[in-house]
Amino acid sequence: MSDLTVESPAAPAIPSAKPIDSYKPYRLSGAKRLGTAKFLPTSRAEMDALGWDSCDIIIVTGDAYVDHPSFGMAVIGRVLENQGFRVGIIAQPDWLSAEPFKVLGKPNLFWGVAAGNMDSMINRYTADRKIRSDDAYTPGGLAGKRPDRCSAVYAQRCREAFKEVPIIMGGIEASLRRIAHYDYWSDKVRRSILMDAKADLLLYGNAERAIIEVAHRLAAGEPVSSITDVRGTAFIRRRKDTTAEGWFELNSTEVDLPGRIDQHINPYMTTGQQAAEQGGSCALEEAGEFDPTKKPGQALPAGQADLAGGAKPIKIVANPALAAKKAASTLMPLPERSGKIVMPPRDRTVIRLPSYEQVASDPVLYAHANRVLHLETNPGNARALVQRHGEGPGAQDVWINPPPIPLTTPEMDLVFDLPYARAPHPSYGDAKIPAWDMIRFSVNIMRGCFGGCTFCSITEHEGRIIQSRSEASVLKEIEDIRDKVKGFTGVISDLGGPTANMYRLGCASKAIEAACRKPSCVYPGICQNLHTDHGPLVRMYRRARALPGIKKILIGSGLRYDLAVRAPEYVKELVTHHVGGYLKIAPEHTESGPLTKMMKPGIGTYDRFKQMFEQFSEEAGKKQYLIPYFIAAHPGTTDEDMMNLAIWLKRNGFKADQVQTFYPSPMATATAMYHSGLNPLKGISRQAGKGEKVDIVKGEKRRRLHKAFLRYHDPNNWPLLRDALKAMGRYDLIGNGPNHLIPNYQPVTDGGYESARRKNSTASGTKASVVTTGRVNRAGKVGGSRASEPADPRNIPKAQPRKGLLLTQHTGLPPREQGESKGRAGSSRPGQRKKPR
Repeated sequence: MSDLTVESPAAPAIPSAKPIDSYKPYRLSGAKRLGTAKFLPTSRAEMDALGWDSCDIIIVTGDAYVDHPSFGMAVIGRVLENQGFRVGIIAQPDWLSAEPFKVLGKPNLFWGVAAGNMDSMINRYTADRKIRSDDAYTPGGLAGKRPDRCSAVYAQRCREAFKEVPIIMGGIEASLRRIAHYDYWSDKVRRSILMDAKADLLLYGNAERAIIEVAHRLAAGEPVSSITDVRGTAFIRRRKDTTAEGWFELNSTEVDLPGRIDQHINPYMTTGQQAAEQGGSCALEEAGEFDPTKKPGQALPAGQADLAGGAKPIKIVANPALAAKKAASTLMPLPERSGKIVMPPRDRTVIRLPSYEQVASDPVLYAHANRVLHLETNPGNARALVQRHGEGPGAQDVWINPPPIPLTTPEMDLVFDLPYARAPHPSYGDAKIPAWDMIRFSVNIMRGCFGGCTFCSITEHEGRIIQSRSEASVLKEIEDIRDKVKGFTGVISDLGGPTANMYRLGCASKAIEAACRKPSCVYPGICQNLHTDHGPLVRMYRRARALPGIKKILIGSGLRYDLAVRAPEYVKELVTHHVGGYLKIAPEHTESGPLTKMMKPGIGTYDRFKQMFEQFSEEAGKKQYLIPYFIAAHPGTTDEDMMNLAIWLKRNGFKADQVQTFYPSPMATATAMYHSGLNPLKGISRQAGKGEKVDIVKGEKRRRLHKAFLRYHDPNNWPLLRDALKAMGRYDLIGNGPNHLIPNYQPVTDGGYESARRKNSTASGTKASVVTTGRVNRAGKVGGSRASEPADPRNIPKAQPRKGLLLTQHTGLPPREQGESKGRAGSSRPGQRKKPR
């Protein structure tokens, strides 16, 4: 690596990139010449029908093949098809051998490997590490159709099938595992997925720009080993790689210092005084070994003779060398020091993170590496990262290039306007694919999120810069749904994205945006440089609902309410026309401790939005309700915090049906807190008093307790809550009055813990609102009980709750029936609801 000799220039605007529609189509054997396929082929028979003798690119995915812009494999396949490449799809192959990976033959250019829309581990396991009983991305909702960490498994099978064909990995699973990462399911730090998969390239984030460039370069005959300069890619740096020359390497501690800083030695302190500060003493000094005046029978040196008679004043004289330097400066003035640190150019700088072995054995260094990684996420100023895996001669470097340049609005339109079939592949017949059923009538209007919530991985995958479609493109998709999608009844279920109301929002200054290194644009407060005009979104809502054949447009994505309160016109438009009775938002908590670790606004902002919501609902003559989401067991949450949240829930009449426990996903900032017990948002240090330690909720019992506080109304949770409240000294919350959190009686239950997940939640026909309607009638017999004995609240006749009193936290669907049960209400796919920001 080169020496640091140049000063870094000021950060310019975000670099420009080659437009994705400017490439010359690949016509040697391309799809452009043969026409567009209604569905990308999944079998030899389909290839023959298209007149293909081979595929240029074969995409292997862990999801069922649904040709829709909400499914990653369809987007990448259609984008490459648009570039003239022949693309095949192998969906959910049997991974026990390489034979299923040969069904389409040998790809001419490369394999594309992805786990699907979800991380395969989150898809298969609950937050309690229990195996899920279904898979929303599989026909029939069947579980077990993909292996754990399936990106790596698929890549290994592709290599086994055709060893010489390059393997390009992508998707959210690979994206969040591009570096050494904490793995919640094995409770250890795992190395980069590149090391296990042996893939040639990893594309992270939304990879249209990167995959197009890589495909054309491979098609031009460039070896994959020389493709090391594409933004948004990671790879294992080969030894003696000439492309590594000319890079300036910085140790990550020069960016963020994690280690102990040794205190400077005080030259005026004696050895005894230094020992006393550390709680000890120096026996030699006490014996006079270092004091020449206390040496009996020994003559003092000439220079120390005066010490016997007492100290003498010190005479200070001018340094002749400095005097000469000052005289010379009058003849030739020296340049003034600017105080700036001389740094190399950012586009040729790579930051060396602690090695895999270091972060795996040292949680402090893991938190430090995570902090540096998040500092280097802005495409305008991010530097490349490198992390060594292994020791000795066999060590290898995982190199991560800066993030991709966001797509422009015309490029977003191109991607979403491609000829998607908007349906599952015909080979699935009438089998239901739950994830498809959820989004079949929804429209994605943007990408990215600048919220920066620490428990969420959207920023790490899609970035903070909002990429919006044009209004015309969105309206065209609504018309396509109306005209082409079977079963459409005139209702668009969602017009949103990662967040409902960030459409066309962003930094008011491109220069500031390119230089910014803040993890959030809205925390601790909304940045003064953030453009928050909701006008374009309001206009699009109005035009969309005015389209012929459109009866209703709902907003199903989570709302960022701290932004919404700044736009009363938007809130009025939303509440008046686009809420189907219930609107989901995510305060996540009520207490400042966990909220500061989540980087979420205080509950006061929720109260202001609630006031606006109720006001505009009343003006519209509608009875509508907010459905707030909360997280249990998030890092930084104490037992008292959860108790206070439960009190708030009861005071406001909320009874959570389905709750969310913190799920440590790879690379998230909150996951680094969970693993290290430190707060990367505050800086990392081993020194006592520096940095910030975080209360981590680990262990099944404590996680269950925090979950139980959210479901304080469930009798199965009452024994656990009673014990906890007594241990906290809060006996005042136990009793049968309206101001008590839980009663002091215990109904006859199995006493077991019930997960809030769909198939393990409250059984059909069982009363979910035991606390509200289950008060013991002490005036007489209730449900067969004697008046002198506490009655089982479940035996009390069911009654319809008063509107507005009993609300249910759910996954975007209306609350369950509170009268006579009509069967279980449906719910969204587990672990993959659109997370409100």
